[in-house]
Amino acid sequence: MKRLAFIGGTGVYDPGILSGIYSEFIETPFGTVPYEVGKFGTKEVIFMARHGVHHTIPPHKINYKANIYALKMLNVGSIVSTTAVGSLNPEYKPGELVLVDQFIDMTKSRDHTFFDGEFRGVAHVDMTHPYCEQMRSAVLKAGEEKNVKIHKSGTYICTEGPRYETPAEIKAFRLWGADVVGMTNVPECQLAREAEICYCTISMVTNFAAGMIDTPLTHHDVLDCMNKNIESFQKITAEICEIFDPEKDCSCHHAVKDFGGFHL
Repeated sequence: MKRLAFIGGTGVYDPGILSGIYSEFIETPFGTVPYEVGKFGTKEVIFMARHGVHHTIPPHKINYKANIYALKMLNVGSIVSTTAVGSLNPEYKPGELVLVDQFIDMTKSRDHTFFDGEFRGVAHVDMTHPYCEQMRSAVLKAGEEKNVKIHKSGTYICTEGPRYETPAEIKAFRLWGADVVGMTNVPECQLAREAEICYCTISMVTNFAAGMIDTPLTHHDVLDCMNKNIESFQKITAEICEIFDPEKDCSCHHAVKDFGGFHL
């Protein structure tokens, strides 16, 4: 059976909704990956802390390929990821959730594809809808059920990090139509699509981006906002565990069929 997985970003180092959690490691062609397994009722769910349990891995050094490949090896059919983001949109305020539906990639040095002509052949994967529409619908339904406000769309611009952006960069990104800025959603989203895994991202606004307000941003501020609002994530993820069926077929599961499919 296909399983559901959660990837926790900054401030989300424990799913908070699972019981009987135990830790494991899995070997992939790209390195060793730690993960956790727990139960939600009778369902077995995978949890992976993107930055490591103690936030020791900066965004530009995360082994995205190993993480996604590991989830594929674990027979994960659907991933819900969480990210902390800065807002470029005055309507998206700190503490609120955004269900992003598009991304802009501003990363510079990441190993971003399985289809590199070596590990796999060359493939050009459609990203018209980067995030799984079935999962996005399930998240929105979960928000309604749990009375948690979620902005229904947004464009996520992904920067290299680990530094925060300058006000000049944020001004340019706003002109491009970006709503939120973060450092981790690319290439994670792209790799999930290549691996034919359904994927969506719930972003929590932890601050207004540089230049939007006069106050300088600190990592402590980001963590403080996450800690204050983590219950919103937990309500949504618990409801997703309850209502979403990772066995349900989806176009995401056939994303590279024209290139022979994705096989381990």
